[in-house]
Amino acid sequence: MLVIFRLILIFAVMKSLGATLKEARELIPFTLRQVEDATGISNAYLSQLENDKIKKPSANVLYKLASIYKIELNSLLSASGIIEKTNENQPVAQSNHEWLNRLAFYSDDFSKDQQDEILEYIKYMKFKNKNG
Repeated sequence: MLVIFRLILIFAVMKSLGATLKEARELIPFTLRQVEDATGISNAYLSQLENDKIKKPSANVLYKLASIYKIELNSLLSASGIIEKTNENQPVAQSNHEWLNRLAFYSDDFSKDQQDEILEYIKYMKFKNKNG
């Protein structure tokens, strides 16, 4: 459960592209060599990405990393400046949709009991927000 809340935090406070990629990789946890084996992207290139030496990789590279790290491609495209960052006027439905997609990416990793526990926590947070 801690992993899912750390991922939400990563996206809520979007850091540089490199910091975002490094945190996402470490949450899995994968080494740079494991990512290289899974994606075909050299570990040297991955290291340069994570250290912000390369700020605007190709969309293809970001697609591969988003897939293996189970994160939204648009978040990485936005962090790299390939697409514009979403603004605060974004419709709530779209914002909720993106959050639910991130949640769904990780739901397979939890047992039924853990999923129920997460739902109970969400209900508690909703109640807490509603009742101050």
